[in-house]
Amino acid sequence: MRIFWVLFKKELRAFFVSPVAYIVLALVMVLSGYSFRAALSVLESAPSDGSIVTWIFQPSWFWLSYFFIFPLLTMRLFAEEKKMGTFETLFTTPVYAWQVVLSKYLAALFVYCVLWVPSYINFQFVDWITAGQVEIPSGGLKGSYIILLAMGLFNLAIGCFASSLTSNQIVAAIISFTFSLLHFLAGLFIMVVGRKVSESFVDIINYFASTEHIRTFTNGLIDTRPLVYYSSLALLFLVLTHHVLEFRRWRP
Repeated sequence: MRIFWVLFKKELRAFFVSPVAYIVLALVMVLSGYSFRAALSVLESAPSDGSIVTWIFQPSWFWLSYFFIFPLLTMRLFAEEKKMGTFETLFTTPVYAWQVVLSKYLAALFVYCVLWVPSYINFQFVDWITAGQVEIPSGGLKGSYIILLAMGLFNLAIGCFASSLTSNQIVAAIISFTFSLLHFLAGLFIMVVGRKVSESFVDIINYFASTEHIRTFTNGLIDTRPLVYYSSLALLFLVLTHHVLEFRRWRP
């Protein structure tokens, strides 16, 4: 465990020494700020059945912008090691591949969680400014951040896998963004087509469609099935990343 913590702290330091974390933080803050302004405008214009939470987190444009976060966080994790020639040096030390994978992944996850702290503070700030006149449902707010975390687990694992495949950070970013976006759009497509074909497919569709997961959680309904789904996919891509590293490590 000592080696793991050394690697983990090294990765965290690399994030905050480089401008990457600050660029992504700025992107998330701009995205959150615009979402807040748009949601408040909707609520000011006319009575609405949706809360400020649903108007912030349910629009599709928010999630399409959201997928740019993961390539920026993960593109350098393994690709930079290979480009700089430190990949071989790293594995000449007494470390296991799983320690390297987990340390990089958990460091990226830690940074990802930090990114959303300012947006949560925005909700508290709005509640304070309006003296509670803007209703902020606690269930919907908790559900929104839970689904953000669950989807983050999955998409960061995709980014790790993409970065392990190449030494070019741009290529890794493109692969990560493409996989994440295709998963999101495929779920949307299946949901639309499946409901036209037969209502009996609704439960199966809901298990795969990210848009349905987002709608459920932002309405304050915590469903464990999507949590298991995203956690399982994250584990799958981390295992694939581990196998890629082992292959590269022992390749002659």
